[in-house]
Amino acid sequence: MDLSCLSPSPSSGLINLLVEIPAGSRNKYRYSHSTGVMVLDRVLHSSIRYPFDYGFVPNTLAPDGAPLDAMVIMAEPTFAGCLIRARPIGLIDLKEDNLDDAKLLCVPDADPGQRDINSIRQIAPSQLEEVAEFFRTYRSFEGRRVAVSGWRDAGAVPALLYQCIQAAS
Repeated sequence: MDLSCLSPSPSSGLINLLVEIPAGSRNKYRYSHSTGVMVLDRVLHSSIRYPFDYGFVPNTLAPDGAPLDAMVIMAEPTFAGCLIRARPIGLIDLKEDNLDDAKLLCVPDADPGQRDINSIRQIAPSQLEEVAEFFRTYRSFEGRRVAVSGWRDAGAVPALLYQCIQAAS
């Protein structure tokens, strides 16, 4: 799977998101850029599961040295390798191993039931806390520490996306 031809942002307000891990999974898959396939990276050490479909924005480079991470709120999980055109509605600020590791929160452009969602303020606070708790917890079994700084609304996304696109150029 060659991602080099994919635009990170096919049009204003949208991103391309490649799913690595479907919602509900304990398996952590990652896209191998060298082979172009999905690889089982590890299995999470507890009953913890990914709260949303999780992946990355192709052809970006985040401050942690990897592509920009993104999650998408879906009624049903998709699959590893699924490409979703998504609308970022906010981001969660994290630090992992003292590196900034913000992750976008998105809704799928193809879901008419979510067309009016444009802000994390439209997402239940309990759902946002579930995501934050997932990130606080999932690495702790490996002895690693993740600090969650909080959520920022959709207005914070364009600057981060631009920075990550420029860093990959």
